[in-house]
Amino acid sequence: MRRHIIYIINPIAGTRAKKDLQAFIAQQTSQQGIGYDIFPSVANADYSFLHTIIREKKATDIVIAGGDGTVSQVVSGLMDHDLRFGIIPCGSGNGLAFTARIPKDPGKALDVIFKGHAALTDGFYINDKFAVHLCGLGFDAKVAHDFAQQPKRGLATYVKQVIRNFFAAKYYLFELQVTGHSFVTDAFFISVANSNQFGNNFTIAPKASLSDGLLDIVIVTHQNKLNLLLQTFKQVSGRIPLEAGAIETGKKGVVYFQADTLTIINKENAPLHIDGDPAETAERFAITVKKNCFRLLQPA
Repeated sequence: MRRHIIYIINPIAGTRAKKDLQAFIAQQTSQQGIGYDIFPSVANADYSFLHTIIREKKATDIVIAGGDGTVSQVVSGLMDHDLRFGIIPCGSGNGLAFTARIPKDPGKALDVIFKGHAALTDGFYINDKFAVHLCGLGFDAKVAHDFAQQPKRGLATYVKQVIRNFFAAKYYLFELQVTGHSFVTDAFFISVANSNQFGNNFTIAPKASLSDGLLDIVIVTHQNKLNLLLQTFKQVSGRIPLEAGAIETGKKGVVYFQADTLTIINKENAPLHIDGDPAETAERFAITVKKNCFRLLQPA
């Protein structure tokens, strides 16, 4: 099959020089004898300008050089086309790419684009916003908001914001409604995950799958800071089992369960991030899986 790839490069994601990356992409794609176009990402997340180009060029693939936020915006705008989506990880976390075993090295990531297979992959909606990776309320969202204000990107800057926010972290009151059952909890954060990690191979939802039609919900409840660290370590090391049945109100530690749809009542206006990007919060979130909604190029 004749291929034509449209590359979308986020010029501010991560710390890698994008001019050199663009030249490298052009060289490698030309050597494969594949037609291509390259566009920068757009700040307003509106990729409707590509609809005509996709049809005229008979594009087969969209490849995003950026982080999780750019990936979700591009997929949201273009997943109604018959396309394969690829990733060259350039963000600060790259949670979706790493869950799919896509290497961070651009050359190796391009090998996946050229030789990999396209696997049906889930996404999800949080109210009317689409996500491919993870959304969060509370502590990690506060970090995401602060990180977005920093002049420098990259992992080191993100870690500094985590440490800075940890000692001042507060808890928030939430009500969750799942399969006809509701419970109330105080929590430092709630993560709703389609992939199994925050990013940078830091696992938050060990049982998560990109194609099981389920979301993994992780609630880190109100507790002292030492216990918070211990319980979070247990979660990321896979030692906390999935909950079975109704969740007990008032449970302390980490609550971990799966669902294909849920509602979160955000009683104290906790901040929100979607795929690592700060987002406007709300009093109520309706969250639901969109199963097998796009095809992601992954290692063969």
